[in-house]
Amino acid sequence: MATHRFAALAQMNFSSPYIALPARLSVIENLRVYGHLYNVPHLARRIDELAAQFNLAPLLNRLAGELSAGQKTRVALAKSLINLPKILLLDEPTASLDPDTGDFVRTTLEDYRATHNATILLASHNMAEVERLCDDVLMMKTGKIVDRGTPEGLISRYGREDMEQVFLDIARNTDI
Repeated sequence: MATHRFAALAQMNFSSPYIALPARLSVIENLRVYGHLYNVPHLARRIDELAAQFNLAPLLNRLAGELSAGQKTRVALAKSLINLPKILLLDEPTASLDPDTGDFVRTTLEDYRATHNATILLASHNMAEVERLCDDVLMMKTGKIVDRGTPEGLISRYGREDMEQVFLDIARNTDI
């Protein structure tokens, strides 16, 4: 990895609702900056594709700091896909979103993974999201893996109703 760091980084991207895009840049300026950082070919065309996919055309000239939570999430997701990454790192991609926007994000991620044969590493406490987007789940507590399995396997071990509580207990650093 150390000798091929830049090649590897060019194949990755991330999104997190806890990391804001530069608020004083417009949406299109943000996408251009990240597109240039990743040296995206035909950047204007790629931004047009993402704007259509995420319904961002009406927002392109608005400042990122003036967007709603759902709009910011769509822009951040577009940013994370600007370079067509093979590995996508996602931290709580649907946190604080209304159900429709959350479903849109999950569907978009499913489609992206299938279309681009991408790997998605997802951090989430939302078991429905984990079940929908993940093939393999690592449950961690204080930086250590405490369980691993398929979503179905974990649900059969803990029960569907208890899974949400298991995730919350791990997040709160209590015994599972």
